[in-house]
Amino acid sequence: MTFPVIGVVGGGQLARMMAPPATALGFELRVLAEGEDVSAVAAVATAPIGDYKDLNALLEFSKGLDVLTFDHEHVPTGHLRALLDAGVNVQPGPDALVNAQDKLVMRAAIDRLGLPNPEWSAVHSTEELVAFGDRIGWPVVLKTPRGGYDGKGVRIVDSAQEALETDDWFQATSPLLAEAKVDFSRELSALVARTPSGESRAWPVVHTIQVDGVCDEVIAPAQNIAVEVAAAAEEAALRIANELGVTGVMAAELFETPGVGAGFLINELAMRPHNTGHWTQDGSITSQFEQHLRAVLDLPLGATDALAPVVVMKNFLGGENQDLYTAFPLALAYEPAAKVHSYGKSVRPGRKIGHVNLVGSSVSDVDSVRRRATTVANIIRDGRKPDQSTLEETL
Repeated sequence: MTFPVIGVVGGGQLARMMAPPATALGFELRVLAEGEDVSAVAAVATAPIGDYKDLNALLEFSKGLDVLTFDHEHVPTGHLRALLDAGVNVQPGPDALVNAQDKLVMRAAIDRLGLPNPEWSAVHSTEELVAFGDRIGWPVVLKTPRGGYDGKGVRIVDSAQEALETDDWFQATSPLLAEAKVDFSRELSALVARTPSGESRAWPVVHTIQVDGVCDEVIAPAQNIAVEVAAAAEEAALRIANELGVTGVMAAELFETPGVGAGFLINELAMRPHNTGHWTQDGSITSQFEQHLRAVLDLPLGATDALAPVVVMKNFLGGENQDLYTAFPLALAYEPAAKVHSYGKSVRPGRKIGHVNLVGSSVSDVDSVRRRATTVANIIRDGRKPDQSTLEETL
């Protein structure tokens, strides 16, 4: 019996970070890359260039694979069904993945499962958007059902007058998703994994901090969260994965609403390793990347216990420093316990180019761990050590 061959559609940082656990387990990883310069190409021996919107390219790539999985959710649903018809083992399958691809489908599924959902509606025109806002109260959130991520495809509409100014969105896509703007205390993420045979496991619920619609920082586990709320959030994510037939890793992004309903509302779903799970690389017995590979191959899942009382993940985006490596001596000397993960991308302002993980020995250390992780990330981004007042303003 030979070791399995896993194909990943998409050559971004998620595919890149699947490579080390694949190598450790003896699996062969192949990537269908968007271009020669994408993140995963340097980490994976077999990385043909191909367009994920081209069915022939997908069919050619799938030859010789034991399983096909993804580092993004943008492959057309019809192509996924065609791959299944051709006998390709697609994990997660299109019936599950469509709930992460289409926010209208997801909202309907969450309602069907009776899980906490914000008020929402499919709206086909500015008039329907105005009617929705007048009914539930302004402001409302307008979203494109497909393709939006990291704050893209999201628009806050503060009034009926502003709603009348969204006609360009309806001309581009209809229907759109309208949601109540949730009054929440913080954002959370419940990360789980499930195998095709139905085994599932959850990691601790984490606190996520967003800046301009992009995940900036994760604190694991979420501090000062009610035990019953954390348990209910984990259970909700596991139920979604099981009821929708998800395979691999799934993140349920949540709004915490203390004292209201279940204490949280479901924001969005992602069916792949996720930015809010990067902390697991250095802070959990099994990382989300290893777990995803085990799950899509229907292998027994690994333990998801945290390795420390607190783990902080801090993203760094493109900034002033174009030559990241020149900052490594200062960054690594400043905090020898930090684990730096660089994505091998060219530097561009606002682009995710890496993250820092740092563990703490006590929950009381969380503020210190956050400051130290942020300092390391900022040194790499800017090429210099920030002054203390600037650092304090960022936390």
